[in-house]
Amino acid sequence: WMAPKTVEWTVIVLTCQHKDSVCAFQKELESRQRRGVLDPRTILLTVEDPTAHVGSGGATLNALLVAAEHLSARAGYTVVTSDVLQEAWILIMHMGRDFPFDDCGRAFTCLPVEDPSAPAEALVCNLDSLLWTMTHQLCKGSPPGVWVCSTDMLLTVPSAPEINWDGFQGAKVISVPGTVLYARNHGVYLTTQQGLVCDIIYRGSEAQIQQCARPDGKVPLVSGVVFFSSETAEQLLATHVIPPLNACTYMGLDSGTQPIQHGGLLAGAETFSLSAPPQLSLFFDIMLCMAEGMTEEDFVNGRTQGAGSSHTKGAVGMKSARSVLWKALHALPLSMACIPDGSYGYMTMAASDHIHNLTLCTGSISHLPFCKPQLLEDGSSITNSLLEGAVQLGPRSVIQHCHLQGPLKIGSGCLLTGLDMTSSLALQSCQLQNTVIQGHCIRLQDMPCKMFTLTGPAGDGGTYLNVPWAEFFHRTGIREGDIWGPDTPQGSRCLLNARLFPVLHACEPLRVWDVLWFLGSQTGGQLQRWRASWRMSWKELLTCLDQAAELESRRALFFLQAECKLRSVLLEHQDHSLLPLIRSAVHEGYQEAMLSTLDQVASTASDAGVAARALACIADVLGCMAKGEGGLRSGPAANREWLPAFHRLETGDIAGGVKALAKERKKWLGRPALLVRAARHYEGAEQILIRQAVMSSCRFVSVGWAELLPIGHWVLVECPARIDLSGGWSDTPPITYEHGGAVVDVAILVDGCRPIGAQARRIAEPELRLVSTSGTLEGEVLLELVCQDLEDLQDYCQPHAPGALLKAAFICTQIVTFPSQKPLRVQLLENFGGGFELRTWSLLPHGSGLGTSSILAGAVMASLYQAAGKSTSTESLIHAVLHLEQVLTTGGGWQDQVGGLVPGIKIGRSKARLPLKVEVEQIPMPDRFIQTLNQHLLLVYTGKTRLARNLLQDVLRNWYARLPTIVQNTDALVSNAEECAQAFQQGNLPYLGDCLNRYWQQKKCMAPGCEPLAVRHMMEALQPYVYGQSLAGAGGGGFLCVLTKEPRQKEALQHILAKTEGLGNFSIHTVEVDTAGFSMQLVGSDLKSSVHGGGEMAHRAL
Repeated sequence: WMAPKTVEWTVIVLTCQHKDSVCAFQKELESRQRRGVLDPRTILLTVEDPTAHVGSGGATLNALLVAAEHLSARAGYTVVTSDVLQEAWILIMHMGRDFPFDDCGRAFTCLPVEDPSAPAEALVCNLDSLLWTMTHQLCKGSPPGVWVCSTDMLLTVPSAPEINWDGFQGAKVISVPGTVLYARNHGVYLTTQQGLVCDIIYRGSEAQIQQCARPDGKVPLVSGVVFFSSETAEQLLATHVIPPLNACTYMGLDSGTQPIQHGGLLAGAETFSLSAPPQLSLFFDIMLCMAEGMTEEDFVNGRTQGAGSSHTKGAVGMKSARSVLWKALHALPLSMACIPDGSYGYMTMAASDHIHNLTLCTGSISHLPFCKPQLLEDGSSITNSLLEGAVQLGPRSVIQHCHLQGPLKIGSGCLLTGLDMTSSLALQSCQLQNTVIQGHCIRLQDMPCKMFTLTGPAGDGGTYLNVPWAEFFHRTGIREGDIWGPDTPQGSRCLLNARLFPVLHACEPLRVWDVLWFLGSQTGGQLQRWRASWRMSWKELLTCLDQAAELESRRALFFLQAECKLRSVLLEHQDHSLLPLIRSAVHEGYQEAMLSTLDQVASTASDAGVAARALACIADVLGCMAKGEGGLRSGPAANREWLPAFHRLETGDIAGGVKALAKERKKWLGRPALLVRAARHYEGAEQILIRQAVMSSCRFVSVGWAELLPIGHWVLVECPARIDLSGGWSDTPPITYEHGGAVVDVAILVDGCRPIGAQARRIAEPELRLVSTSGTLEGEVLLELVCQDLEDLQDYCQPHAPGALLKAAFICTQIVTFPSQKPLRVQLLENFGGGFELRTWSLLPHGSGLGTSSILAGAVMASLYQAAGKSTSTESLIHAVLHLEQVLTTGGGWQDQVGGLVPGIKIGRSKARLPLKVEVEQIPMPDRFIQTLNQHLLLVYTGKTRLARNLLQDVLRNWYARLPTIVQNTDALVSNAEECAQAFQQGNLPYLGDCLNRYWQQKKCMAPGCEPLAVRHMMEALQPYVYGQSLAGAGGGGFLCVLTKEPRQKEALQHILAKTEGLGNFSIHTVEVDTAGFSMQLVGSDLKSSVHGGGEMAHRAL
């Protein structure tokens, strides 16, 4: 057996008192499994106690039997066998008794915390807190066995304790240190120096408690957590067939066994709750018999710190039960593990304590990976509530599961739960202070009802609403006989059995005012209305609670609140991830409400960026609905059925487009494959809106008029490549205009030449001749096209179509108008007296990562502008390329054209706003630093082709989901770019290398999978010899940029990589910073000389 890093539970059992609660609580466990909180392989069981008040000991034995039965069935046995316990980790969690401040018990009491790291967003209950503590802290490293945990406490374990499990046998109790004062009303352990338990003392005298004190004066408190080894659990399980313990299990009762007739009190906090009868205790009837200091006579006869007198009624049955337990378990050792930094807080029956736990004591659960939500005011908390309008909450007050409309002012010391909008008006007329108002879902036979209770923060003690009963009667006119019948003895009359709270009226609905009037004097016939109602006491109320309806009400309110949160996050441009909320909505069946809200946001948003993010969220909803089936999320998105909706978006009709998308979506919900395809088309729709947002950069394109060159005269443009040294991805739309971007780029000559170019000229024929060559490392590719009609240009927006970039360039430079009623020939003759010939080349391989396509687009547009008699600036070209790439639908950023069109080393920046504007700043550097850099920079061609399109889709999906890691990484990309600029200013190569290494880690975070295995091996081999290295561009292949520690290392690196296995075809190339930038030459009509002057010279160099 090897100690696991975290516990993978085989079975989790949740015990509860009432059979009516089983289905509701089982649904809650299964919900956590769907959300990924619990392992999908774990068996989840909700088990009701076989009889009322069976006690924690009886509930433990019954739960263990049920768990063993299910494990036996899964293993193929036909009878219950204890062998299945040998390799099982079982967790039994006891719900305990009813809790007056939460209708679903202490386990499902919601805590004022959130878990931002959870895959699916949900309310955090005490059960979740304890599950996390048990799974990741306390139980980590334990051998197989059975853990038992009460849920009536707030348990803190700040760090994973070092519990010694070597050679462990028997059982172990978990303790936390507490004060002697606290221990007076609690249980403590008396142990030997070796950590073996001698006795368990409950509500002992100060002298008895002091015996347990440790050197620091603290005493080990009973925390409600115990562990049984597999062997000990087997021994305990064996008692389920022995009378009278068989009466504690459902099997015993189903066999006709009579329940144990309980006698005197058994210690344990459960005994003193709501005047319950005694029961079989986990601690004082099961654990205590293993204590080293216990004798059989004292234990069996009940003469212990926790047991009552052996002369009480039913003592014979309890003696017999203890005798069985003694024989089965006493020989096994009971040890204690005390968690030094742990703390424990029992959830008492006092409202003031409960409010304290939910406000001032939220630090008691701060060890969890949860963070506190924003509180309305210090010392107050709001959980799962929707507050509209001005709602002022005083200190030490709590609102849970409420939907209220302001203006409201809630004073200090108040607890409001389960109230809806209809309660708001009544609350506005009250001055609440130290008051508990609760709405309860109940069921009277088959009729669901809502009723309200009103109490004060203190316990009963002869008072109600903080005043004596007599004063309450005098103020309200209520008589003692109204709430207690003559059969209730005077000494037994208390709030628990007072029939105070209206349940039904004869002819009108129940309102919160039916109890709020208790706070004042009788007015407006309230007393008569109250007397005419059918009323209940707290005790009767607890038997009618509809916990399924209550949990469903909380869930509905959570998603109603979620819809408001969704709107605010989108409309206010918040960097908050909505994906956990989307997953939760799909898990819980609220996807239609989520889709409707997203449709509304997308169709009414005045900002195309907001609409685009809303459409991306719809794609995520559809993807989640597919539940991991149906294929890959990335894929084509041009199905004819979706084109009418796309056309509306393209023409600027966002509302109509969203409506058409929603109509089409309904046809694609039938199975996972259709859902995934629908999600792809929503991402396609989102890209349309991104394109429209980016096209706002057109206002920064300024084009003037120049002399029209004679027909046949060439305009030759040659461009350097670029390497990005930091900040890439922050230039990518929509990141660049939603977050803001900064990229450090270097314009470079590769092996001494500019590898990218274009040349254009006018020709007499009214047609477009397109010639394109690319690649030398992978073999040259030649493309020749002639376009004589507008139909030949119609695939300009399909990036993989032949000559698409060149066709789009003619349209974006407005040389050709498309679509148009005028034929292409007519347009060319009227405007230019003929057509154009355009030739382009790139000597770099496809997917090089050196910005080829964007730089080539800049070269093409520069040559076309000049050939058409137009002039423009470099800044205009940068924004014109942005426009062209949106028309081309490749969705690129701006760093490539900045890198290749602006000379030298620079930092480009864009602000988080529209219209998108790129500003470029040359980075000043020390003298001769560029020459030094030239000697230390090299490019290594990896031989791997980069698939940027898939990477881009994944990055945009993660950005729109605002995954916290992506948002943080985007912040880091921008800050690293500024640091990189500082490194250049300082002329500091090691600092520059650090920025480059950091950049590569940031790229991998942004686009997981961008590091092929061969590239990783290459980088590992080079690591000792370089200050820094990173794949150029998006990663995934292409060129590796390295900054070497020593100058002129091309041959040395060649030798190192040649000895490295598994690299395939690689090559190393020199790099020089191009301080001149792209060049434009006006040459004659001699095609041969112009081509040789540009392309062929570069070809020979490479």
